[in-house]
Amino acid sequence: MTAIAPITMPKWGLTMTEGKILGWLKHEGDAVAAGTEIVEIETSKITNVMEAGATGTLRRIVAAEGATLPIGALIAVVADAEVAEAEIDAFVAGYEVPAIAEETEAGGPEPEYVEAGGRRLRYLELGAGTPVVLIHGFGADLNTWMFVQPALAASHRTIALDLPGHGGSTKDVGAGDIATLAAAVGAALDTLGIENPHLVGHSLGGAAAMAVAKARPAASLTLIASAGLGAEINGEFIRGFIAMQRRREAVEVLNQLVRDPALVSRSMVEDVLRYKRLDGVKAALEAIAAACFPGGEQSRSLAAGVTGRAQTIWGRDDRIVPVAHAGADAHILDDVGHLPHMEKSGEVARLIAGFIEG
Repeated sequence: MTAIAPITMPKWGLTMTEGKILGWLKHEGDAVAAGTEIVEIETSKITNVMEAGATGTLRRIVAAEGATLPIGALIAVVADAEVAEAEIDAFVAGYEVPAIAEETEAGGPEPEYVEAGGRRLRYLELGAGTPVVLIHGFGADLNTWMFVQPALAASHRTIALDLPGHGGSTKDVGAGDIATLAAAVGAALDTLGIENPHLVGHSLGGAAAMAVAKARPAASLTLIASAGLGAEINGEFIRGFIAMQRRREAVEVLNQLVRDPALVSRSMVEDVLRYKRLDGVKAALEAIAAACFPGGEQSRSLAAGVTGRAQTIWGRDDRIVPVAHAGADAHILDDVGHLPHMEKSGEVARLIAGFIEG
């Protein structure tokens, strides 16, 4: 019998237990290839586009638009055109959700903590093999890698860190400058025994990654909408993020991060506001902004002196850091804002993996 490939509700992030089908981008009978965007799925954190994992014909859409289904549930079927409808019917009727999907909420990896350089930093480690270190941007945390990290962890040891002042890490940021943030990352790598890692940094995390790469050997450097490559930055966004206290204010600020505001979910907004209310967060963000973005501009360019293999990835519609900072050889993604790793996670994961392995 010709193979039938199931398309199932994915697991994005540690806390995802179900997803909602927002809209199908392909119709029954359409040809699809691995990597083709086929359906928009809403999670409690953010809306994302799911890609096909197999090549063939989209023979059956099982989950209707608006349906909310658990992780692992069958949502569609891809198969060759010659596969009989009766075989598709039998496959759908006999499909069972894997046990792992039922255990998602209770099991799975949890973030850990490391004492490094006098600071307590939270990190999440997935996978095994060559180390890949993921560093988030201003006001974010390790969950920003919720789509990319699992994909990379299939063949690499991935470590996503919360920078000082962010997520579950200490809110002591010292001077708040890039040197301090990079030193904290370096201390964590030493404590965890990570040598010569592939560094991946987004926005502020890109600037920190460049500083880390200058201080110690790094196998490669991937910069995603990175700070530290020019003077311009959206100072109003920085000030707005620090000042926002109410949901309406947060929505206006966070919508600047993405090309499509519909990607910003209510849960995402609530999570950011909850973080903003933690003791020490406001002072930490103010210190980082004063040191790294004084007067609404970036304090320094870090590109000079970075050696070794490096690539940049940028959204063409970035409203926070100008796409002009990306450089001539950058991967520029259309219809993407400041969060390429969340707006086009599949493509970004492939770019990172291909670069690491290449």
